Amino acid sequence: MTDRLEALEDWAAGLLGQLEPASRNKLARSVGQALRRSQQQRIIAQQNPDGSKYAQRKQRSLRGKKGRVRRKVRMFQKLRTASFLKVQGDGNAISVGFTGRIARIARVHQYGLKDSAEPGAPVVEYEKRELLGFTEDDLERIRDSLLAHLTQAPN
Repeated sequence: MTDRLEALEDWAAGLLGQLEPASRNKLARSVGQALRRSQQQRIIAQQNPDGSKYAQRKQRSLRGKKGRVRRKVRMFQKLRTASFLKVQGDGNAISVGFTGRIARIARVHQYGLKDSAEPGAPVVEYEKRELLGFTEDDLERIRDSLLAHLTQAPN
């Protein structure tokens, strides 16, 4: 996968160098938004970039207090929203990721690290669930977006 990403980067570098800065910025924003949408869809489907399912949550009781039943909530339901999953792009780079406190939570799940759920709680090792990553479709989407933008660009 890394080889394909590097090959795409090498191929695109020459073409992007010929674009005006405003055009590169517009392309970066559109590619970044497309990547965010694909990451959101993958998180909704609860899939790692390689297509495997996320590790299951630890089973727990849905009854907190007497008479109160909590509904099941999908993992990362709020993390996938645009207010948490940020896109930054300029003429030189595009990044899709999390910021602040949410970035720490996402990093723990991305790499399967140890963390406590809340202050004072015991430290638990979380299963690895890759929230962000490139799929083969993402690489093709980037290439297709670049080609579409170049064919529309005035010469």
